[in-house]
Amino acid sequence: MKKLSNVSISEFRSVLSELGLEMKRKKGGHEAWMKDGMTRPVVFQTHVDPIPEMVIKSNLRTLGISKDEFLKLLEEV
Repeated sequence: MKKLSNVSISEFRSVLSELGLEMKRKKGGHEAWMKDGMTRPVVFQTHVDPIPEMVIKSNLRTLGISKDEFLKLLEEV
């Protein structure tokens, strides 16, 4: 089973796409992803791979999904 501590950028992007988000901005080594109805973007660095666990946890709060839901989506993509 996958852990939050070793999620690659490409895997994270795949999950975000699966959730219906689109990349809205790419600037200075960061990407911002959003979809209609969101008040805050999901932001992560593109030069740190794998993505740090604290960044994923913060973005899960922004998305409003649990760790278990995220890991399930990660296994499907």
